[in-house]
Amino acid sequence: MISIPEKRVFSSRLLSFLLGISMFFLLISSSLLFRIGDNSFVPKSIYNLIVDSSVSNESKSITCKEMCPKSKPIKPLPSCNPNQAILKVFMYDLPPDFHFGLLGWIGKQNQIWPNVGNFTEIPRYPGGLNLQHSIEYWLTLDLLSSKTQNIPRSCSAILVHNSTQADIIFVPFFSSLSYNRHSKIQGIEQNSTNDILQEKLVEYLKGRDEWKRFGGKDHLIMAHHPNSMLLARWKLGSAMFLLADFGRYSNEIANIDKDVIAPYRHVVRSIDANNSPSFEKRPILVYFQGAIYRKDGGVIRQELYYLMKDEKDVHFTFGSAIGGGVRKASTGMSASKFCLNIAGDTPSSNRLFDAIVSHCVPVIISDEIELPYEDVLDYSKISIFVPASKACKKGYLLKLLRGIKKEKWTEMWENLKQIAPHFEYEYPSKPGDAVDMIWKAVSRKVSRLHYKSHRKNRYNMSQQFLNAH
Repeated sequence: MISIPEKRVFSSRLLSFLLGISMFFLLISSSLLFRIGDNSFVPKSIYNLIVDSSVSNESKSITCKEMCPKSKPIKPLPSCNPNQAILKVFMYDLPPDFHFGLLGWIGKQNQIWPNVGNFTEIPRYPGGLNLQHSIEYWLTLDLLSSKTQNIPRSCSAILVHNSTQADIIFVPFFSSLSYNRHSKIQGIEQNSTNDILQEKLVEYLKGRDEWKRFGGKDHLIMAHHPNSMLLARWKLGSAMFLLADFGRYSNEIANIDKDVIAPYRHVVRSIDANNSPSFEKRPILVYFQGAIYRKDGGVIRQELYYLMKDEKDVHFTFGSAIGGGVRKASTGMSASKFCLNIAGDTPSSNRLFDAIVSHCVPVIISDEIELPYEDVLDYSKISIFVPASKACKKGYLLKLLRGIKKEKWTEMWENLKQIAPHFEYEYPSKPGDAVDMIWKAVSRKVSRLHYKSHRKNRYNMSQQFLNAH
């Protein structure tokens, strides 16, 4: 028997150990590269499912046992029970030109919808700032998945195929995408694709029995981008709109009594609640980066800029999404205690929701702002509201924020970590995420609609009896 020198054995073991460590860090680095760049289409939930599907159950259990012994096992959501849905939704089968066709999707002959059960067949949504108004995309996917087997999801809304059984009629027109991508006139055309689609939509809806039944009051139309549906909104104003705010609408067309305010889809990366920087680890007192010279109510940005730009613990500067602007904003917000949300061309912006997922306490300076889910969510527990007139007084805003003690800030920071998941758009949807919260908000509006309808019908039956005799 040949004996191996002890030094050679030790060297071989050391070499094997070093190779194992190198492979480990290589795998971790590759995973991080896949996840960086949250501006692309692929949602984290889809990314996880795609990655997990390539790993066997056996290898997954071994990996978790070795690499994450402290993590809790993930419990899959049970299949959705249609009887548990709080909202029954009928969706028009509009041609793809109105929805996924705007993303370049082309189905098979007579195919209206993509197969949402196969994630590789779901069209990509454009990244960058397009994402902030992508609400129409997430809600439509969620409805389609409610009739797709083996997709565990939130059960707030369920698709029904009989409009008389529905609580709400859903209009799947991707109006924000249509505006962003197709509002310019091309070549020798006299009208833009966006205008043509709006005209066709009005003609289609006005001819439907579902619209005629209640004059469109039980229809849900998505117009999240403030410039979307500019032509059609006047003709379809009886419907329930899903909006970012009421900044460019008359009160007759859009108001808080009938319409739903939905959050922007944030563009900065979300911070994990367990790794969120605390008070001491956020050296910047106040953060704002964006367009400073705006029209209408946005002139306040300019005034605040000149009041605060030279303060040493304040970051107030120009910025845009290009040139790494989103990445810089992610880093800056996570290093700041307070993030300014100042009115721009419209009362709202995605900056508020970027702040929320960064756990940076929002300072809202926008007198006309409307906030998502405010009937069930108390924003005073996570935000500081400052009237525009007071914010523009020299020294007022900084004195106010510097006077907020660590204990109070930490309380609001903890609340932010708790409510941040309500502003995450995911597919498949999860209980309490943005999709789920929007459906619940729609349900509450529908209840009010039915209430008014039932009150109006109090004496109708008596009149029918009299007419019969």
